[in-house]
Amino acid sequence: MPDPRIRPRRSFIFTPGLRPEMFPKALAAGADIVCVELEDGIAPKDKAVARKNALKLFESPQADDGIERIVRINSLREGFGLADVEAVLATDTPPPALMLPKVRTPDEVVMLDSLLTEREHETRLHVIIETNAGLEASYDIAHSSSRIDAMFFGGVDMAAELRCLNNWEPLLYARSRVVHAAASAGLDVIDVPYLDLEDPEGMRRAAVQARELGFSGKGAVHPKQIPALNAVFTPSAEQIAKARRMIAEFEAADTGLVVIDGKLIEKPVLREMHRIVAIADRIGSK
Repeated sequence: MPDPRIRPRRSFIFTPGLRPEMFPKALAAGADIVCVELEDGIAPKDKAVARKNALKLFESPQADDGIERIVRINSLREGFGLADVEAVLATDTPPPALMLPKVRTPDEVVMLDSLLTEREHETRLHVIIETNAGLEASYDIAHSSSRIDAMFFGGVDMAAELRCLNNWEPLLYARSRVVHAAASAGLDVIDVPYLDLEDPEGMRRAAVQARELGFSGKGAVHPKQIPALNAVFTPSAEQIAKARRMIAEFEAADTGLVVIDGKLIEKPVLREMHRIVAIADRIGSK
């Protein structure tokens, strides 16, 4: 049976909680993840209305369309974030997943996990690493809850904290730390959006760099970026065929290692092969 936690996370896009009428448009944009925004994109005076709008969206059953729906709440270290959590706990129809910004310590995740468990909500979690403290604790954060499905790299805030340029080279160390932490826990890891809408080739190059470093996907700031992101992070036909063959040969051998194309392959490699096949199946690739 495929692992239900394995799904395409090639692209994501935000939609403002203040504008619930935009939610269907975001779902139709082609992104694998649609995130309803309650944090940075909402002014303090509008937080309560956005929160109410966001939670109301999930009062109706959601389509089984393969699109992952998330609500980005405010930091758990702020009053707005605590109010967001209180509202999630109060509803009988919680969002399928919550995105936690500015996570600094594992304790934040453990606390929210405990509250959701007590309330018997099955809500999944996604965490953003975008602070120095969060970067230092990223390994422990990745292992802090079985509810976590993905880690996100918040490059803009991270660059500000590190006092460096928000470019690939200055942030390479930080990105690598987050990739390492996520991989150690078997989580997907998703890169920060590319902000220049007038530079599609630059965005594609940045997406390729992120993929080669180990990222599963990358954010979009506009729907027109999504097709290119999906293309970059979709396994090729050759990769899919190889993954299927490796899985089949491992199953036939019934051992801890096999020789494929003259190379010794051990079981840990199978995790990525299963991920490629599961994603390919889910998005209809052959």
